Amino acid sequence: MGPKKTKKSGGTKKGRKAEKLRLQQEEEERKRQEEEEAQLQAQEEAARLEKERMLRERMAQLEAKDQERRESELAELSSLEHKFLSAEQWKAESRANAKWEHYLCCDGSPDPAVVQEVNTFISLWCDDPNKDIQLVMEKGEEVLNLIEKLQFLLLDTPPSEMSEKAALQYQECILGLQILLHQKYNGATEELLQNADMYKDSASGNMQAVIKDRNVTFCLWANLTKHMSLPEPQSSENKDLTQLANDKVEESEEEEKKAREEPSMAAEEGECSEGRKSVLSFEENSTAEIKESEEETEKKSEALGMPSEVQDPPMLEERKEEEMVTADEICIVDLQQFFPVGGVYHIDALQLPPQVIKVKGWTMVKVLDDGLEAYPYPPGEAEDATPPPIQITLKLPDHVVYFVDPVVARWDPVGQQWRTDGIRNVVYERQKKRITFQLGTFSAVTLLQDAHLNMPYQAWELRPTGVDEALLAVTTGFATIQIQMKDNQCMLSSVVMEEEDLLSHITGKWLSPVVLRAVLKKAGVNIFPGEVSHSYVSVNKKAALAELGAYQQMALLAPAFAFAWSKWNLEASPEQVVFKVSEHLNPDSAQAWSLYLFNGQRAQKLKITESSEAFSEELEDESEFHSTLYHMLKDFASKEAMEKVERGSFLFIDVVYQLLLATRVLTYS
Repeated sequence: MGPKKTKKSGGTKKGRKAEKLRLQQEEEERKRQEEEEAQLQAQEEAARLEKERMLRERMAQLEAKDQERRESELAELSSLEHKFLSAEQWKAESRANAKWEHYLCCDGSPDPAVVQEVNTFISLWCDDPNKDIQLVMEKGEEVLNLIEKLQFLLLDTPPSEMSEKAALQYQECILGLQILLHQKYNGATEELLQNADMYKDSASGNMQAVIKDRNVTFCLWANLTKHMSLPEPQSSENKDLTQLANDKVEESEEEEKKAREEPSMAAEEGECSEGRKSVLSFEENSTAEIKESEEETEKKSEALGMPSEVQDPPMLEERKEEEMVTADEICIVDLQQFFPVGGVYHIDALQLPPQVIKVKGWTMVKVLDDGLEAYPYPPGEAEDATPPPIQITLKLPDHVVYFVDPVVARWDPVGQQWRTDGIRNVVYERQKKRITFQLGTFSAVTLLQDAHLNMPYQAWELRPTGVDEALLAVTTGFATIQIQMKDNQCMLSSVVMEEEDLLSHITGKWLSPVVLRAVLKKAGVNIFPGEVSHSYVSVNKKAALAELGAYQQMALLAPAFAFAWSKWNLEASPEQVVFKVSEHLNPDSAQAWSLYLFNGQRAQKLKITESSEAFSEELEDESEFHSTLYHMLKDFASKEAMEKVERGSFLFIDVVYQLLLATRVLTYS
């Protein structure tokens, strides 16, 4: 037993030595690996520092080189920017020529630029007692043309040529013309109702009349037989109303529809014309009036200085916590967030005026000092009972677009504002282009659309299509809008929504940028942000230096280069704009897109692409800084492209700049 124990003790010692040796080797191996890792990290750090040093040196050299040539580059850009000055001079001369041509015309119409002539025109027609419907409509067309010229004058004239006082006077002239036109239409309506027997329907014995021209339609109905039920509309009237809507927009004129109804005693439901129903209750003779006027929208909002107090979510967040938002405030329409589409409908019940009596060759009629008299609804006798609501069904016009269900608003004459309360049971039938709702009382109503529902844009692209021609395509969440530009004009090329072309009545018509902007917004297509639109749309608001400078140089380069949206523009700081650029001499020679960054004072070509994983400001290899976008593109452009840029027409360049500035694609996309 003794020897066996000695052998076991010796084996244990050998095992301990082997274990100790193994641990020692592992420790040495660990230290060796740590030393190698430390050396590798040191080498990597040294390489990183060296790379950063070399990058700093390169950037310093590039910045120094950029500073050396900055003055010469800005001078060369300034010579190109004289094209904008040439465009302004040309437009000023055009305005002067327009005044001279109006003077030579000698047609008796007032010069819209001369306030005294407009005021004289208003006074003369105001004093004219003639209420003949045909004469009123003819004069109304002249008024509408004058209003259109005044509005264009306000939009087209730069502040340097028009003082604030003059602008205010023009706005007052527009308001005066709109009020006068409304009064004359009411006077003509009164005379028509006084001669109701002349328009008596042989079948029903009631007055039914549709009188129209290309600007206005009077639809009148009066219950002369004292029957309680309203008549079914005639198909001819429906056709006339539909055709009028189409004609009106093509001429960009004001439209007004008037329908007169005279229900009595019990509440009855009927139709006064296509797309309009009402449930009414009266005890005396009365008439109901429905008028539609797109010009009335601006009359009641801009000209009257209507308060805009509806609080949208971004605005509500900015309010102090202790300030409470009442239900009354929420119902007030904010006209910076919403805008009327399709005109204004005036819905009133009117007392039937005294009728004309003919005795022995004499025509006699009782003259009312106050003109048309509104019939109160609910009537005073029904104070204890709940009167039935007024149900209205409107056939929406084909010349406007509602991308989403419109919001119905009523006019509050006391507060001088649009409101959304007092309207219920709204049913919008998109396929039939019809909307039905109920009112508690008669009032003017309009259909509203969110002014920013097309913002932010999903994409945009500006590309040349010929000599001094280009196409701007803006893609929104609902449609793709394409605008063609040529010389000093532009036109709507198409509005496509779900493979359906819209607004065919205004596509293909060459207009000035100012007029096209107004026409598109009037038709319900708003891709033109306002001064406070950033409060309603979540965007990366860009600094004016970068954004405006980019629009100017993009316009200068538009004859030979295409520009497009980049997703990295949203990642860049507010002081920077990022977009894609490609040389585009003709449709078959378009080159690949490259990314460029511009901050208003420096331009650079980026190394990243649209498919990169992260945003980086790293320069493209073999590229440099430049003080202008023009010189940045010049480094990579062909000689032919730069020659084409230099030959670009100043009128074409100005139109491109105006549309870029109006759409603000670098902020709202």
